[in-house]
Amino acid sequence: MDAQLQKQIASKGGRAAHAQGVAHEFNSTEAREAGRKGGVAVSRNRQHMAEIGKKGGEAAHNKRKKDTSL
Repeated sequence: MDAQLQKQIASKGGRAAHAQGVAHEFNSTEAREAGRKGGVAVSRNRQHMAEIGKKGGEAAHNKRKKDTSL
C-alpha cells in the first residue's frame, strides 16, 4: 500500500473516532510524558544522535556564513 493511501485511510479513521467520541485526546501532562518517552528512546541510538547533531551544526554554520555575506 502506498504511503498516501495509508495516510488517507488513517485520517478517515481518526475523523470517525472523533465523531463517535471515542478518540483519545492527550492533555498537556500526557503529551509531555509521551514526548519525554520518545526523546529517551531516540537518544539511546548514539549514531542517530550524532547525525542529528552534525546536521544541526552544519545548518548553523551555513546560516552564519550566509548572514555575513549580505
